Amino acid sequence: MDDILQEKIHKENKTMHIEFLLLGFPNIHSFQSVFFCLLLFYFVTVSGNLTIIWLVVSNTSLHTPMYFFLTQLSLSDIILTTNIVPNTLSILLQQGKIMSFSDCMTQFYFFGSSESSECLFLTVMAYDRYLAICTPLHYTAIMHHAFILKLVIVSWCLSFSLILISTITVSRLQFCGPNVIDHFFCDLDPLIAISCSDTSIVKMAIFILCFLLMIIPLIIILMSYTYIVLSIIKIASTNERGKVFSTCGSHLSVVSIFYGTLIGIYILPTKGLSTTFSKVISLFYTVVTPMLNPIIYSLRNKDIKQAIKYCISIVISQR
Repeated sequence: MDDILQEKIHKENKTMHIEFLLLGFPNIHSFQSVFFCLLLFYFVTVSGNLTIIWLVVSNTSLHTPMYFFLTQLSLSDIILTTNIVPNTLSILLQQGKIMSFSDCMTQFYFFGSSESSECLFLTVMAYDRYLAICTPLHYTAIMHHAFILKLVIVSWCLSFSLILISTITVSRLQFCGPNVIDHFFCDLDPLIAISCSDTSIVKMAIFILCFLLMIIPLIIILMSYTYIVLSIIKIASTNERGKVFSTCGSHLSVVSIFYGTLIGIYILPTKGLSTTFSKVISLFYTVVTPMLNPIIYSLRNKDIKQAIKYCISIVISQR
């Protein structure tokens, strides 16, 4: 019994001292251009999402459930991009970076949690639009303050708790070396690819979590918009149809971009695809999408536009 315990402790200690070499973009031709673009994207993402949060908090006209959920989506985007981009910039500067096992698992955990929370908040926002358009008379009774807080708390808790399960499962994999990850962050597929142990349990656990956190939310979003479209069709006036649908336009654009990239990398077959192509798709949903979200809501949402104009007018009047 003591021998088994000692062997288990030895394996755990060995696992904790594992290091990974992240290659990033080894065949890159223009280092300065990529570094500058990533730095610019990161600045735009953080400042854009912080602006959205500030606008919603400071403007009473935006104190509605939809915009409160939008602040949570922005917070999720900030966590995601901050978890990925600074480390990627470090990899670019060093032309490859050694990352400890614990750091790699931490990055994997926060990456999964932020992506999962985004799925859930997009779902909550779709449900909010469904209630507002399809059952307007019951909207205020259902979307009261306590219920909104419950939706937010449950979304965050589900994201961080369920992804913890997958992180623990991945952390039990054995890595026999060489532990070289041809990627710019600790993603699932690269970790599975370099593992020398049986990955069937990990793949099964990830499949179940993807179904719970990605597929089911997508089904709810599609169902919500099916009912929304059916309700819009029943509206006689063309102008009224346009006004009603415009309230969903920004959210629908964000959902399309977000789920389009996730399906492309995690659901569609990836065998035969080059690592460069996989990295480009990964860059899109970890760097580009969080940057586009506040831009889309700023350009396509009348309430956000009016809030921006109001804040600018106040700043000009004070001068």
